[in-house]
This record gives sequence, structure tokens and C-alpha cells, in this order.
Amino acid sequence: MGAGHGHRLHFHGHSAVHRAPAHLKILVLLAFVLTVVATPRTWYPVFGVYLVVLLAVIALARVPVTYVLKRAVIEVPFLVFAALIPFVAEGPQVPLFGWEAVMVSEPGLVAAWGLAVKGTLGVIASLTLAATTEPDAVLLGLQRLRMPHLIVQIMGFMIRYLDVVTADLRRMMTAMRSRGVDPRSPRHWPALAKTLGALFVRSYERGERVHLAMLSRGYDGRLPEGLLSDGRGR
Repeated sequence: MGAGHGHRLHFHGHSAVHRAPAHLKILVLLAFVLTVVATPRTWYPVFGVYLVVLLAVIALARVPVTYVLKRAVIEVPFLVFAALIPFVAEGPQVPLFGWEAVMVSEPGLVAAWGLAVKGTLGVIASLTLAATTEPDAVLLGLQRLRMPHLIVQIMGFMIRYLDVVTADLRRMMTAMRSRGVDPRSPRHWPALAKTLGALFVRSYERGERVHLAMLSRGYDGRLPEGLLSDGRGR
């Protein structure tokens, strides 16, 4: 169950970046993100250096840049929020792109720039890790970094059952459309809300059944050693 989800982000390859130990890549990602966040927003050339470093790693991994950029659309809502900051922030007003008809906050522009560039660099770096590391390898790396075992288990089950839940949602959406219900129409949002509620109940009940099945097989709060490292997650 985890393999299907993993292929959505993972780009199969045999580069040096792919072969690097997962726990080292996680540490490098964490150090990179913390460095980007700690960089003052007005150090504009430095952010260009960060981007060049990321592009170099992507090139070394032989992952197409378009492969990463297509998956970076998850950041769009965050960028929309950042774009609104200059219009609501206080401070000296300046024309937007030299257009006198639209005045925005100068401190708001700097804040929006900082949020957008730091968020974008963090997302691209995270997607690069996901593209070069299998999900099970990430979990194993977290174990080696002494991440609390319960959190690793939760993440592992999330990866394995995300495809199951999304498949349930697709079937429910298909059933709604076959009955003339358009989930995108505000008029049918109450029906969509009931569908999502039913999906939550079904997922919760499935989790209880899985937990009972694990207890019946001797589960005591820790998964057997090697369950993640064998690459199968079964």
C-alpha cells in the first residue's frame, strides 16, 4: 500500500543523491531549511545562491526540474497569502511596479518577499528529498535519528493508508456525480460535507480494526525490528 503513494513523489534513479543515506539527507534538509529561515530577508543575493545550490543538487540527482516544479503547486495557497500582505500591512506606501494607481506597503512587500522566497526554497528542498528517497527509507532514517518511535509508526501508517483513503474518496465522488451531485457547486456543498464526514467515520473504524488486528498478533506499542528496513512495510 505504501509503494503506490511513494511513486507519486519519488523519481526512480541511481544517482549519488539517491544512494546517500536517508538520515544524512534529512539532516542536510533540516540544516538547509534552518539556514534559509535564519537568513535576513534583505540579503537578496544569498537567496539566489540557495537556489543555485538546490538546482545543482537536482541536476546531480538527474531529476527533471519540471518534475519538481509540477509538485510545487501545493505551495500556491501560501503564495496567494503572501501576495496579500502588501495590501494589508501598515507602513510607508509605494506604487506597485511603478503604477501610481495601486499603492502598497513597503514593509509589506519585504515581508511578502521573505515569506515567498523562504517558503519556495523550503518546498523545493523537501520535494527534492522526496524525489530521491523512498518513503520507507525516510522512515528508517527518522528511526536512526532517534525520532520517537510512536511518531514514526504514525507516519508509516499514514503513508500506507493514504492511497486507501483517497481511493475511497474517489469512489464516493463518482457515486455522487452519478446521482447528479456536483461537489464543486456551492449548492451541493452540504452533500459534500456529509460525504467527507462519512469518509472520516469509515477511516476511523478502519483504524480501529487495524489496531485490533495488530493487538491480536502481539503488538505491544513497537513494530518488529526490520519492518521498515525490509522495504515492504508488511
